[in-house]
Amino acid sequence: MRRIINSTYITADGVIKNPQDWPPLERDETADAIQTELLSRCDAVLLGKDTFLSFAAVWQGQAGDAYTDRLNAMRKYVVSTTIHTSDWENTVVLDTDIAAAVARIKDQPGGDIVSYGFGRLGRTLVENGLLDEIRLWVHPFFLGGTAAGTLLFGHAPAARLTLVDSQLLKNGIAILNYTVQHGA
Repeated sequence: MRRIINSTYITADGVIKNPQDWPPLERDETADAIQTELLSRCDAVLLGKDTFLSFAAVWQGQAGDAYTDRLNAMRKYVVSTTIHTSDWENTVVLDTDIAAAVARIKDQPGGDIVSYGFGRLGRTLVENGLLDEIRLWVHPFFLGGTAAGTLLFGHAPAARLTLVDSQLLKNGIAILNYTVQHGA
């Protein structure tokens, strides 16, 4: 069975929204390699609507490096009731019974599935026992003054996280890889 691995940028105070607007950090080649390695072992991307729109605006039509080329070529699943089609190559819209649709995709043969960002989709995956791993890329700062809807730590179902790997980057980002035990 395929695994779903969530990779989410988060600030030290729990902000997960609009990382492109966060204070810049020194570029780290190790971070690029980690993201590229994760993407290379996956053959599908699962995104909520907001993350999908953000990604499409940046990556669609770009080319020239391993990460970008892989992301553009692979199957992309977007969860949305308002997006019906997309001209981003290999995009499939999931608009009803998301848990069942994702479970069917997960049961298909293939590589792992990467999911970026953690909002309603992430919570749905946890609530239905579909999320296998979460990688929190903890950025070394507080943004402060943010609305509750932009925080990772809003309402979430009970789940125990077991640290399976961690890595500290030179720029201060800590990457924490957890397995998820549902209902703990």
